Amino acid sequence: MSTSVERARELLAEFPVVDGHNDLPWALRNQVTYDLDARDIAADQSAHLHTDLARLRSGGVGAQFWSVYVRTDLTGDAAVSATLEQIDCVDQLTARYAGDLRAALTAADMEAARREGRIASLKGAEGGHSINNSLATLRALYALGVRYMTLTHNDNIAWADSATDEPGVGGLSAFGREVVREMNREGMLVDLSHVAATTMRAALDVTEAPVIFSHSSSRAVCDHPRNIPDDVLERLPGNGGVAMATFVPKFVLQAAVDWTAAADENLRAHGFHHLDTSPDAMKLHRAFEDAHPRPIATVSTVADHLDHMREVAGVDHIGIGGDYDGTAFTPDGLGDVSGYPNLIAELIDRGWSNDDLTKLTWRNAVRVLGAAEDVARDLRPRRGPSNATLEQLDT
Repeated sequence: MSTSVERARELLAEFPVVDGHNDLPWALRNQVTYDLDARDIAADQSAHLHTDLARLRSGGVGAQFWSVYVRTDLTGDAAVSATLEQIDCVDQLTARYAGDLRAALTAADMEAARREGRIASLKGAEGGHSINNSLATLRALYALGVRYMTLTHNDNIAWADSATDEPGVGGLSAFGREVVREMNREGMLVDLSHVAATTMRAALDVTEAPVIFSHSSSRAVCDHPRNIPDDVLERLPGNGGVAMATFVPKFVLQAAVDWTAAADENLRAHGFHHLDTSPDAMKLHRAFEDAHPRPIATVSTVADHLDHMREVAGVDHIGIGGDYDGTAFTPDGLGDVSGYPNLIAELIDRGWSNDDLTKLTWRNAVRVLGAAEDVARDLRPRRGPSNATLEQLDT
């Protein structure tokens, strides 16, 4: 009789994981300034990264949205330039490892990669600061292969409120609503991870296409502002969108919320950004953890979120977004990108059917990108590109 992990691997061989968010490009920028020889992911990088090709294969990953994130202290044209460098990094990775990675722009490309046994390589921008209040820049990012944009990161921008900042415009400003409409017209998925609940609701009011949450879990299970309230999850069936549960312990385990706040403050007190994962910052983190033991999330912790999200939003509207290489800590059993079979095995043990699991891992995410493409095909003949500006709409 096969074990649950063996059954999980068999399922993933046919319907692999579409992971909504991996920060490998930012890790490569920070660690080696994009020197891909110094961090050759064809070799074992477990000493430095959560991600390499062998572990992606072992984890049953069939499509990866690489985050082309830049920090919010990069603003204006500097943010745009850094985003372009991140995009270039993904393009370099895809070209360098063409035997394993296949550039993907569409749902059809994702399916082609699956047939070929390669990992579909997609791009997602994390934070509307990356477009510097320019709809033309948004369109340029789409032309360069970006297929979702997270409306904010950890800080508000001029036209949208973040989950982890004070209320600014009350969700989306008029220009923010125009950004959503233009994303719909292009076929770029609106990503509502990181945004305030008011922004989630405002975007759902405006969008004509399904949305995603590329890496967010359930606020009812863990009361953190980065997570999704039930009333928003309840709207996903009507919208057609997908909420992709993240693994970050400080978002999925209630006991980790307070601990993380103290650990972040410790980093800031020593002159580091609280998201810094450089060797010096991690040394400080480990010393803090030695003095103050860290609450440990597990595979079961993440499964609890998925159980609840399935109950509220329905199995057609959930997915997975691990946030690997964008977090200092991971749950037991989900330490890197090879861990997905452990999560699927846990859900098998909880009675999830194969049909449910294949929707979670592959089918929902592919469907939602295809739906965004369909909306764009309908809108473009009827609506030309918007050249509206922040100043025109928000003053």
